[in-house]
Amino acid sequence: MKRTALVTGASSGIGRATAAVLAARGYRVLGTSRDPDVLDPSQRAAGVEYLRLDLGSDESVEALADRVADVDVLVNNAGESQSGPFEELPGEALRRLFQVNVLGPVRLTQLALPGMRQRGYGRVVMVGSMLASFPLAYRSSYVATKAALKGFSDGARHELSPFGVWLTTVEPGSINTGISERRTRYTTPDSVHRRDFETMLAALDRNEHAGVSAGRVAAVVVRAIEAARPKPLYAVGSNAPAVFALRRVLPATLVERAVHRRHGLRR
Repeated sequence: MKRTALVTGASSGIGRATAAVLAARGYRVLGTSRDPDVLDPSQRAAGVEYLRLDLGSDESVEALADRVADVDVLVNNAGESQSGPFEELPGEALRRLFQVNVLGPVRLTQLALPGMRQRGYGRVVMVGSMLASFPLAYRSSYVATKAALKGFSDGARHELSPFGVWLTTVEPGSINTGISERRTRYTTPDSVHRRDFETMLAALDRNEHAGVSAGRVAAVVVRAIEAARPKPLYAVGSNAPAVFALRRVLPATLVERAVHRRHGLRR
């Protein structure tokens, strides 16, 4: 049977790489973009049909209900990145981030699940972040959205696996996709956190520029999709096997200190 896959955020980075790999493997692939009409050929993955989707709009998500009902594979990749001291994050910015990174993907998944369950087959991949497992200063809002996405995935997989529908999370570490140029940043002009905040961002940008490729993450996403029983969590990049192993044996305070030091912060 030819499976249908929908990949959100398929005009760049991990989304475009994943859509391209799935199309090459024979899937019928639907990719989303906030405005497909303005995509140039370099932003389009070969063999992918592009649909309009703005995760910040409930109406835009609901408009895809009929198309999502027929998909066998859903890759919730699209999202936004945000940085700022916890005490200075604007409420409106937080609400938008949770809408785009959590509530939109969750609703899209809800629309896909009945069809998957009735057909006895489904794969939902949440593209999270290793920051959900290794939180970082000045990234609390982004960490919280990715942790929430993983929480939905971990809980719902127990409900849906008896129907042949598996939810899993892929946590990339540092990725070289240009996301650092698109990250929203919030600090007040007189912030007491400014020095540490700028130090952290500089280190984060360096790590991302030296990070793994979108293609490497896409390969892990496809491995999760095609596993007979996908694992709850796959991690890739940032020495994931070693750091997750160390987290299991080291005190949490030592792991926290190591994360701080990697980003130029001393605690």
